Amino acid sequence: MISYRAAEVADVGVLWRFLQGLADLDGGGEVGSEASLRAHGFGARRLFWAVLAERAGEAVGMVLFYPDYSTQRGEPGVYVQDLFVDAGCRGLGVGRGLLAQAVLAAGAWGARYMTLGVGPANAAARAFYAGLGFRARGYAYLILDGKGLEALR
Repeated sequence: MISYRAAEVADVGVLWRFLQGLADLDGGGEVGSEASLRAHGFGARRLFWAVLAERAGEAVGMVLFYPDYSTQRGEPGVYVQDLFVDAGCRGLGVGRGLLAQAVLAAGAWGARYMTLGVGPANAAARAFYAGLGFRARGYAYLILDGKGLEALR
């Protein structure tokens, strides 16, 4: 049986391990530090929330999310930054359960929609999200950091 609970500061190591596992699947490098997760997810000014999925007391998945706002819709939403389920638990409904927990938690800020990003080459994830009813938003996400960001300061 799978159970779900809000992540606590003591879970930072587990969150980091799952985030690194997700980055490894996506071909990325090392993720941010445990200290950063602790400060930004459990400090005085929270920037994200997380829920863990557990089976027999062992963490098997997580979702990390934060508030979103659509000026077009004129309403708040929830942005899922990261969703990870251990390989041995995929196909058991854990991912769907984690997304459901994020929606429930986001009720605190009145979320009326959920959005997320998925790599174009991740066919399994794309099929999973499509099966839940997610659809393309019609535009690509861009990022500016490093020297470009500093030039704007």
